[in-house]
Amino acid sequence: MSQNTNAVKARNERYNKYVETVTPKTSIPKALFHSFAVGGLTCVIGQGIGDIVKLISPTMPNDMVSNITSMILVTVAILFTGLGFFDVIARQGGAGSFLPITGFANAMASASMEFKTEGLIFGTSVKLFSVVGPVVVNGIVWSTVAGLINLLILGMK
Repeated sequence: MSQNTNAVKARNERYNKYVETVTPKTSIPKALFHSFAVGGLTCVIGQGIGDIVKLISPTMPNDMVSNITSMILVTVAILFTGLGFFDVIARQGGAGSFLPITGFANAMASASMEFKTEGLIFGTSVKLFSVVGPVVVNGIVWSTVAGLINLLILGMK
């Protein structure tokens, strides 16, 4: 038995050394900078889109401008995912590329594209909603918890 255990340990050590040699080394400050730069640039682009929409239609309410800006950002993220650009941006920008709205759009589009061979309903649609479902459920649950906490805190005053 101990001979088998030693062989397993030796194999695991060789594997761990192999993993260390092939795993790319990353610099945390560099990764943070890239994440900040890509995330910040995405936000600046979103602000620019909103400013252009407001310039075109000055009487439009701010919430409508925000909705149009969000729709444009989602559309561009899905388009970039389909064309393969989003993966390149994500490799460089890390977490900065996964801002809530663009990252969510990328996740949905990627899941749909990956399973399109299984058909429109059981492939694309089911996988699309397998990503959306947990997000919606968590959003409802945690917003309810936050609302109850708010009610308890403000209700006692």
